[in-house]
Amino acid sequence: MPFPGVDYLLFDSQLSEQELLVRRTARRFADERAAPLIRDCFRDGRFPKELIAEMGELGFLGANLDGYGCAGMSNVEYGLIMQELERIDSGLRSFVSVQGALVMYPIQTYGSDEQKERWLPLLQSGKALGCFGLTEPDFGSNPAGMRTTAVRDGAGWVLNGEKTWITNGSVADVAIVWARTPEGIRGFLVERGTPGFTSSDIHGKWSMRASTTSSLALADCRVPDSAMLPGAAGLKGPLGCLSQARFGIGWGVVGAAMDCFETARSYTVMRKQFDGKPIASHQLVQEKLAQMITEITKAQLLALHCGRLKDLGKLEPAHISMLKRNNVAIALDCARLSRDLLGANGITDEYPIMRHLCNLETVKTYEGTDHIHALVIGERVTGIAAYK
Repeated sequence: MPFPGVDYLLFDSQLSEQELLVRRTARRFADERAAPLIRDCFRDGRFPKELIAEMGELGFLGANLDGYGCAGMSNVEYGLIMQELERIDSGLRSFVSVQGALVMYPIQTYGSDEQKERWLPLLQSGKALGCFGLTEPDFGSNPAGMRTTAVRDGAGWVLNGEKTWITNGSVADVAIVWARTPEGIRGFLVERGTPGFTSSDIHGKWSMRASTTSSLALADCRVPDSAMLPGAAGLKGPLGCLSQARFGIGWGVVGAAMDCFETARSYTVMRKQFDGKPIASHQLVQEKLAQMITEITKAQLLALHCGRLKDLGKLEPAHISMLKRNNVAIALDCARLSRDLLGANGITDEYPIMRHLCNLETVKTYEGTDHIHALVIGERVTGIAAYK
């Protein structure tokens, strides 16, 4: 059954015909191609890789980038795609977000012409996959403490270290690995099959089960000098990539909230108890639905305004922190309220609620925890950094 949408405050009236067309395309793909697969993928702990080529053909990979086969969409159009994908599952949005914002974006922004020409067309089509290696076992919220090193040796570099919680790590054809050099932090393109470079999957997850999550190990891994991203120096490089990904998250989680709300709304209208009336006729139920639709509407407008600012070149990292922090929080609240309204049915995978709820617990943590984004916002409004 096609998703009817969630539009309380005439949100769609703020979108152009082109933006609506992009959303219709993404929504049709989500409903017809992704939705029938996702429950079994979550159960089996696998990513629906059979969708990758189609997402490339539709222009979803690197959608808001220009050239090299990329669709060159606006940031609002890109956000609407992220919303529709995460409405199905956070793992689906995460795959597209990593491929575009954390792999293609740094290559386009910081890479050499040779790196762009080689990798971007392959990554856009889904013929090659990438991953982003920043987080380490001992350093997540503090990437400045990274221990992975790169030491120049002749005409190349030797990398040593470990990365973990890496989306797509074991399936990637190329990894963007950030390492400490004597001159500061730099990024390197490390190809699958490079001697000394190995990966292993992380199992036992109750969240993001339809997503490949891995650890990367580099043991005297030698790469040529041409593997270094020439335009990225210092933490500004990886943090710039994270801003792109966080923007997509801020849109994506609205989709998860919308799916939870619509599931709960339709369920409570159909479900009858006590006097034979729908449980949606009871005040306590309506109060929860009113709370959800209010927060979703505010999140939609926040995402849209941030998208418009980004298209104007005016969106700042501190703005993105508010977008990510607020919208993940309301999505989690909507998932919890929806689970409550579905009663015991809410914990079964016949409905998407618990899957969204589990996934969103991860989304709250990765690419900047709730607390870290609160400190970014705090620094913006006080002028005082409180990270230490």
